[in-house]
Amino acid sequence: MKNQKNDDRLELNSKLGYQVNETKFYYTILFNFRSQFAEGFNYPRTDSSLYISKFAAPAFTLFSLGIDYKPADYFSLFISPITARGIIVNDKRLSDAGAFGVEPGEKFRAETGAYLNTRFQKDVVKNVNFMTKLDLFSNYQEDPQNVDVNWEVLISMKVNSIISVSLGTQLIYDDNTQIGLYRTVNGTEVPVTKLDGSQKTGPRTQFRQIFGVGLTYKMEGFGVR
Repeated sequence: MKNQKNDDRLELNSKLGYQVNETKFYYTILFNFRSQFAEGFNYPRTDSSLYISKFAAPAFTLFSLGIDYKPADYFSLFISPITARGIIVNDKRLSDAGAFGVEPGEKFRAETGAYLNTRFQKDVVKNVNFMTKLDLFSNYQEDPQNVDVNWEVLISMKVNSIISVSLGTQLIYDDNTQIGLYRTVNGTEVPVTKLDGSQKTGPRTQFRQIFGVGLTYKMEGFGVR
């Protein structure tokens, strides 16, 4: 079963660092907030389909203290043994269902664990920029061996002065996010059910790919003095 929605991610990042004795290490405080704008649905969608996600359902907050290693402008590695993460499900129907790892009826889940963030972005050849970002989080309080993963890769290519092309992938695994299980019967995906008739759920790796074409037009002779 697939999910289908617009690429409408809302993400806020703030990082404050203090250099350690003129080295390439920084004592760092990091804050991150992630959510979305539009509703998400199971696909193929029917008229009776209910949304499975929306703004602030879920939303993820992260506050972290650690060390940031920055040997060059295009690379950084942040490691934190002390990280507080919050999962917000600000929707009654989704929170009652215990979506995204919250307790049924609750709208917030707090976790404490270790966090790693690494980022690389550089022009690898002329007119081609490569970016990759990896986030790993381990919850000390529950199944620390089940590491949450968010890995992004983006290749941006400038074809000429007008056309640019972007290719990207994203891999997400969150052990708290329970996804409905399906099996294929005669070429059709059908829900896997329990003995009571309800659908089985479980953590699953999520993957998306992006292809974009951009147009740029520069007008000469316009300006403000």
